[in-house]
Amino acid sequence: MKIFLFILFNFLSIGCLLSQESLQARLGYGEEEKLLIIHADDLGVSHAQNKGSFESMTRGVVNSGSIMMPCPWVAEVVEFYKEHPDSDLGLHLTLTNEWKKLRWSSVAPNDQVSSILNEDGFMYPDCLEFGKHAKLEDVEKELRAQIDKSLALGLKPTHLDAHMGCLVFSSAEIFGIYLKLGREYKIPCMVSRFFLKAAGQNFLDQVTDQDVIIERTFTAGPDDFDGGMEQYYEDVLRNRVLPGVQILLIHPGYDNEEMKAMTEGHYYWGSAWRQQDLEFFTSNKCRKILQEENIKLIRWSEIQKLY
Repeated sequence: MKIFLFILFNFLSIGCLLSQESLQARLGYGEEEKLLIIHADDLGVSHAQNKGSFESMTRGVVNSGSIMMPCPWVAEVVEFYKEHPDSDLGLHLTLTNEWKKLRWSSVAPNDQVSSILNEDGFMYPDCLEFGKHAKLEDVEKELRAQIDKSLALGLKPTHLDAHMGCLVFSSAEIFGIYLKLGREYKIPCMVSRFFLKAAGQNFLDQVTDQDVIIERTFTAGPDDFDGGMEQYYEDVLRNRVLPGVQILLIHPGYDNEEMKAMTEGHYYWGSAWRQQDLEFFTSNKCRKILQEENIKLIRWSEIQKLY
């Protein structure tokens, strides 16, 4: 009986959460409209990444991006933002460091967040290692430091999202910190209904009616790269983007010596991958598909107004 009641409670909780008024309705759009944010990750990680992202925003269809505050090229993003103050830029909250030769530490003082750093003082390379060592108080302190640094530099984030997904997938408690900071700073967090349908009750318990829930995020994986990025993106735009607010996550950058050195040892999400993202999302073909499929591009700044 107890097991039955637990399952019933979990089912009702998911049903209540997922039956909330849709985001597109709250934004004033019709229920059948296909709304999309095309979103560039990893601004600030390198000059080649910044340059590709800026070009995809000014010459292409990319209409949003997010910044990695612990990384070395943030100052260049600040300059771009000052020149383009209407840019839709959020924070790619960063608690891991996956590259072999490009290393970064915390924004908060090292001795105050030591559990998220390895013996050399750098962030761990993946979510698994991060999750093994991270203390909740250190996670919250570092995330606050990243948000506060952005504000101090004059960057006003339109949203928050998670580098490598670590804030979403590591634990329910870390997921809760992510959402709590979004509410406190009045910055929407990227969370999808698609993820919540598969999440455990401990994750669902972290979500409140203050939180913004999009329908789904799309991002290419290794199989998609092997099959051809242009083919993958055309399939997403023509066949997978449905009514509702969705996000397509990409990594536009330049396949040059800097990017090759940064991504050394990473065939996937590497230099060639990023160049292909840049080329497709600045192409006339991409614009034509968006028009033919009646996909409307919206921005996080619209969603932030709900706060």
